[in-house]
Formats: sequence, structure tokens, C-alpha cells
Amino acid sequence: MRIGRGPATVIGENAVSQTTLLCCSGMRLSREKARSGIAPWQLAWGFLLWNYFASRRRRVVNRVRLAGLLKRSAYAVAAAFLAIGALHAQASTTPAEPKPLREVTDETGRAVRIPQAIRRIVSLAPSVTETLYALGVQDRLVGDTDYCDFPQDARNKTKVGAILNPSIETIASLHPDVVFVTKINRLETVHALETLGIPSYATDPHTVDAILASTQRLAEILGVPDSGAAVTSDLRYRLTDLHQRLASQPVRRVLFVVWTEPLLSIGKDTFIADAIQHAGGVSVVDSSQSWPQVNLEEVVHLQPEFLIFTESHSQTSMPGIDALAQLPGWRILDAVRNRRYVTISDAVNRPAPRIVSAIEDLAHQLHPEAFVPGGAQHAAPQPGKIGAIEQDLVEESVCAR
Repeated sequence: MRIGRGPATVIGENAVSQTTLLCCSGMRLSREKARSGIAPWQLAWGFLLWNYFASRRRRVVNRVRLAGLLKRSAYAVAAAFLAIGALHAQASTTPAEPKPLREVTDETGRAVRIPQAIRRIVSLAPSVTETLYALGVQDRLVGDTDYCDFPQDARNKTKVGAILNPSIETIASLHPDVVFVTKINRLETVHALETLGIPSYATDPHTVDAILASTQRLAEILGVPDSGAAVTSDLRYRLTDLHQRLASQPVRRVLFVVWTEPLLSIGKDTFIADAIQHAGGVSVVDSSQSWPQVNLEEVVHLQPEFLIFTESHSQTSMPGIDALAQLPGWRILDAVRNRRYVTISDAVNRPAPRIVSAIEDLAHQLHPEAFVPGGAQHAAPQPGKIGAIEQDLVEESVCAR
């Protein structure tokens, strides 16, 4: 039977073309072809070719699957890093747990909320800086002003600028628990600190006794009451001894010279005027102003027995004492003609524990007879000599405390 153009093999009732090797069901040989003599190697090659293309297809599929897996893994890793970064950012921006606070009243009457434990301090006054060293808490002092120069180590602290115009940015960068100020600091500085949430505590002693009380109060606020008690007890003992020595001595009338041109002195309600009284003297200037400008004619009328200068002004005032003697008004002062002047440490200008040393020095120069050998602990300096004999000893004592 012939169908189409080629020979056909009849199987049952169906005729299949002899040229067809594979039927639609794949790799099915007709019996006729099998009997016609297809070699086994041809079958093997056909199988190998089919297996080759099938394996290539599987490799392509596997590569596609692997690429997808790697892509999904990369996304997962990136997501993990993003999550970690977000958690870190959240942790860094989360505000620190607030410190326990307490309310205290400073020496100007302000209610101030400060941390229970004060570990970081900025001082905006040389007097406060000296007091902190005297109390032995200098390690907590992280910053002070350009004028904080005693003791020597205070010069090494981070400087926040001038007393009247400190750098608020620098203060904030030091993260202080409290900033100590005095009335000499500007109110704008206090308000700027309040805006940043930084508490400030003001000291404001007007007498020597108030200085000692202020020292004790600071010690209590800083958690070192025993240190405060030891410092103030020693100072009171020295003042008591001084008062006993001067009890029978006449009071010396003095002019405390803050500046010569114009002539500035001290008011009667200042701690310096009180310090002079502890040293056995009294200021001839009776003014309610803290730093009054004085008329030289009035000084001539009052005729002070001694002129008092501080070492901070000795470079300008003391070398000019001879020049003052040639000026009208000054040259008719008995103190100038007789060269009755004294120079004491600038510690007298600072309401801090070291002021007692300045008082002792002044008493020695105003009343040398009260410290004669045998009844005194120190030899008396002669009027007109510059410097404080006890200064080195005093500095060592203050640093040790």
C-alpha cells in the first residue's frame, strides 16, 4: 500500500511513513525501521544529544534560580543593615535618662534645680575657682575663665572666655552639671544658660564671715561637708588669733586704692572693707557704692595714715609712688610724704578662703608691733616694703587643702 510519496508499512489498519523516526510521543521507532537496520551507535548519539540539551536547559534554569536567590539574599542583607542603622540612630537620638534633681536656693535668693550628684563644674569667677581648689574638688572643674589663675593648676583648665562675656557654646560643649557665677557676671549669661537647660548657682558674700559661710555652703552642695568644715574651721581659728593680737592696737585709717587715674576706692559695704577691719584698719571712704570714684581733695582732707595697693596693680601703682609725690594733691598727703603704703596679695580682691591670708599680711604691715618676736608666729614686715612675706607658705597651704 502506498500513501503519499514514500513507502509505508502497514500495521494493522494504520499506515506509517517509513521516513518518520520519531512520532509525536517521542523516540518511538516503527517495527519496520527497526528491521531496516538502524545502528545502535545512532541511537546512542541521539540519546547523548537529547541528554546534552536537556542538561543545558537544567543549568540555565539553575542559574536563573541561583541569580534570584542571590538577589533575594542581597536584599535581605541590605534590609538587615538598614534595620541596624535605624536602631543605632534611634539609640543615639534617644535622650539620656534625666538625672535626679534637687532644689536649692543660691546666695541671691534664686531657687535653682541642680543634679543630686554634681560631677562636672564650670566656674565663671576666680573666687569660686579658688574655693573649689580649697575644698579639694578641683577634679570636677572642667572649665573656668581666662582670669582664673590661682592656684597654678587652674590655668590648665579649659577656658570658656572672659568673666563678663564667656562663650556659651564652649560652656555647653563641656556638659556641666552646674555653672557657678557671681553677681559680677551678666544676667544675660545666666538667661542663656537657662535656655540651654544648664543650671547656674550664684555666690554673693559681702563680708569675711559670709565668705566662710559661702565656702561651707558650696561644700554641702558638692557633697563634701567635712572638707568645708575643715577649711572654715582653720580660717576661723586664724582670724580669732589675729583679733587677739590686734585687740590692743589702734585702728589704722587707710585708703584702699583700686586705681589712681581716676582715683577709685572701695565702699563701706564691700567684703574688702570688712577685710581691712579684720586687719586692724578702716577705710576713710564712706560710700554706699561698691567702687566709688573719689575726689582727691576729699582724700587730702581725710588724710589717711596708709595707702593700700594690691599686687595686681603694683606694676602700675607702686613704681609710680614717687611720681605721685610730685603731683598736686597727692604730695600733700602725709602717707605719700612719709611713704606709708603697703602692698598685699590680690587675694584681698577675691571672696574666697585665701582672703584670710591677705588679711594676715595686711595686719602685719599695719601693726608690725603686734607681731614682735616671742609673741608672734611670723616676723613683721616694715611699712613700705612690697610683697607678702607669707605668700609662699599660704599658697602651699591652700593647694594642700
